Amino acid sequence: MSVEPGAATRRPSAPALPWALVLLAPIVGTAVICAALTALVPPLLAVGLGAGVSAAVHGALLFRLALAIHHRHGSFGPCRGVGFISLGVLAGGGTAASAAIGRLPQVAGAGLVLAVLCYLTGLLLLPGAAPTFLARLRQGLDALGLAACFLFTAWVAVIAPHGGTPGPLAFLVALATTAVLASSVIIAVRAVHFRSAARACATGVLVSVLGLGTLTLVLSGASSAGWLYLGGTALVYGPLVSYATARRYAAVAPVPEATDPERGFGGYPVLTVPIAMVLAAAMYHLVTEHTFDLFSAGLGCAVVGALTAREAFSAFDIRRYTRKIVEQQAHLRSLVAGASEVAMVLGPDLAVRWQSSAAARQLGLSDQDVVGRSFLVRVHPDDADAVRGRLEEVLAGSPAESGHPMLIEARMRDGFGHWRDTESSVSDLRAVPEVGALVVHVRDIGERRELERSLHRLASTDQLTGLANRRHLVGTLTAMRAEPRPAGAVLVIDLDGFTAVNDLRGHDVGDAVLVEAARRLRDGVDATDLPARLSDDEFGVATTGSPVQTYALASRLSTMLSQPYELPTATIHLTASVGIAELADAASTSDALSRAALALRRARQGHRGRIEWHDEALEAALVHRMTLEHDLAGVVTRGELDLVYQPVLDLVEGHPVGAEALLRWRHPTLGSLSAAEFAPVADEIGLAGEIGEWVLHRACRQLASWRRDRRELWLAVHVAGAQLAAPDLGTTVGAALDLHRVPAERLVLAVTEEALGGDTAQAVARLTQVRALGVRTALTRFGTGSTPLADLRRLPVDLVKVDRTLFTEPAGRRGPATPIIEAVVELGHRIGVDIIAGGLEAEAHLDVVRAAGCRFGQGYLFGRPVPPEHLEAFLETHP
Repeated sequence: MSVEPGAATRRPSAPALPWALVLLAPIVGTAVICAALTALVPPLLAVGLGAGVSAAVHGALLFRLALAIHHRHGSFGPCRGVGFISLGVLAGGGTAASAAIGRLPQVAGAGLVLAVLCYLTGLLLLPGAAPTFLARLRQGLDALGLAACFLFTAWVAVIAPHGGTPGPLAFLVALATTAVLASSVIIAVRAVHFRSAARACATGVLVSVLGLGTLTLVLSGASSAGWLYLGGTALVYGPLVSYATARRYAAVAPVPEATDPERGFGGYPVLTVPIAMVLAAAMYHLVTEHTFDLFSAGLGCAVVGALTAREAFSAFDIRRYTRKIVEQQAHLRSLVAGASEVAMVLGPDLAVRWQSSAAARQLGLSDQDVVGRSFLVRVHPDDADAVRGRLEEVLAGSPAESGHPMLIEARMRDGFGHWRDTESSVSDLRAVPEVGALVVHVRDIGERRELERSLHRLASTDQLTGLANRRHLVGTLTAMRAEPRPAGAVLVIDLDGFTAVNDLRGHDVGDAVLVEAARRLRDGVDATDLPARLSDDEFGVATTGSPVQTYALASRLSTMLSQPYELPTATIHLTASVGIAELADAASTSDALSRAALALRRARQGHRGRIEWHDEALEAALVHRMTLEHDLAGVVTRGELDLVYQPVLDLVEGHPVGAEALLRWRHPTLGSLSAAEFAPVADEIGLAGEIGEWVLHRACRQLASWRRDRRELWLAVHVAGAQLAAPDLGTTVGAALDLHRVPAERLVLAVTEEALGGDTAQAVARLTQVRALGVRTALTRFGTGSTPLADLRRLPVDLVKVDRTLFTEPAGRRGPATPIIEAVVELGHRIGVDIIAGGLEAEAHLDVVRAAGCRFGQGYLFGRPVPPEHLEAFLETHP
């Protein structure tokens, strides 16, 4: 049964139905015919009036409907069928009324012919009945053959045996009736779209033709007058049926264009039953009559002619179909032959039934090697189980429910015995009768796989050294940590001094060093280890060895990487520091690398070439240091720095003579920090100069305040190594003194032995420059560094503060330390330098330094470092 397209989207676009007219016409016609039965009206007049009224009303409505269809679709194509049917209704009704009233059988016959022609044309042109001219021609030939069969069967089986000889009008009525009947059958069976509407409309046409034919036979005297009422009723209600069913065409969507309208070919064998009827009637006639009359022979020839024409047209269709099939096969062969994919058809047993010609070109496979054998024979043994499982999964599913093709990647053996990387798409076409199997499209993805491997190598390899890059190392460490019991460690190695090589020798020499270092790494690691380059001069190694083996590996690599690099242009000497972190202790791969980096940082803080293991104390210390580095930036601007002051006393007279300014940092989270905790960090990150200048100005401001209060004290201010190395130290100090109006002799610049550094001549020059301003200088913490006593002669200092280690008794040794401090004090007296004993915490210390002749002292014995107001209170009690 055909499905009418657009049924789901129908909308009532037909013109409003004039029900009064539609109901009035059959009511009037029926009433007039009933009046004729009661002899109130002449029968012919009643039939003529009823037929005329019904034809006029329904013909006009049909014509109006045709215009509405044209208005909706914007073309004459969809409305032509309804238009011709409306013309048939008007022609049949008009001639029926004229013939019945005037008793003119010839007019009725002519009207019958005209109406039948309009009806047949309208039925063939109904929307969806026959989309193309060829389809209409085919349906016309089918109707002609069917009509000939009906007419022949009726003549030889019914009319001829009873001796009937029909007149011209009777023959015309029979011919018209059979033609409409045959066309109605063909339209009802062969309609492409809207078959139910076409069937109902054809029924109305057939009823109208039967009524008009009956009227013609009655007027010609071939039928009794009793048939007149039946014919009149048919003429009244036939147009009503046609109009009521034709209204459906105004409410449907446009008919889709058919590109292949030959639906009749191979469709219902509508001519089979009529031909059987013709043969049966002919055999019966031969048995009973033994001969055919001339009219029967003519009808038989008509049947044969119609069937011959239809068969000729079928042969034309077959030839046309054959050409199309040949063309499609040629196109398919050209597509398959030129395709890069190999198509295979697999049966339920996974045996190859057919393969495309591309198999020989792409994979070197002949039909003898493949067809009839299992598809799995060509699959690599390692992939065979997986491929079998995927194919069986496809076979287990329902063909109707199969969606997108399944993709299978496997290695397949080609015709030369080589393994190829392939990708196969499997489509389940068992539900397609023409195929009924699995269709596999195999494509060679070897180039793609090689490209993927190349991209993977590029993505996981350092291009300069050929070692694994950070991404590859991280992936390996992640896989190692994924083991049930993760073991092993990660080493992070840094080439000490490599930055200077790049700066002094150029990047070409630096790259050559890195390449040689990478070669040494590859030679030094075990087969199960993975060396990698992490950054410019930083390498990493993932190892699965035990801690002892890991440390031995680190020592070996450090030694190898510290050997001289013999290059064509120079010999480079570097050292390698190593940080180690165990994977089992880390929370993640990134944590393991961070731990190893922290260990490396600790190793670099000591002497070169060290190896450090990560531990919690180390991490805490480094985290503390990094916090200081981060927070030191902007510390002066934020106002978090303070100075505290510790008094310096005259040990002979017992009163304060000066003070030492000590730096403190009020850290928001770590609390109060002494300069010893953060000053080295500030020196390393380049903030010592900024902080030192702030300290200088703050101390001078305090000195100015004390001077206004008539406190005659000098103040010692520490100078960092970066300040001492600055060429403008004298200018900075002089500007501070002038700004705060402080006498130069009240300021003492103190430097430690560490701040002097290795360039003693530069330190001497800077201190001399400061002394020229009248500022005194001091060397503090003497005795903790490597400055020999003889160098005190060359240093332009006015004060030397000795460390408490020079006058306290060493641990494990009995005897006083007096000779050491006495020697220092004696030397100071000889070179004109005052000695300050620092770190006095007990009376015993005081006795020792007094006995040695030391004039000044400082320490907790006299007072701790305090804010300026507390020191001023101390001065009030110690004038």
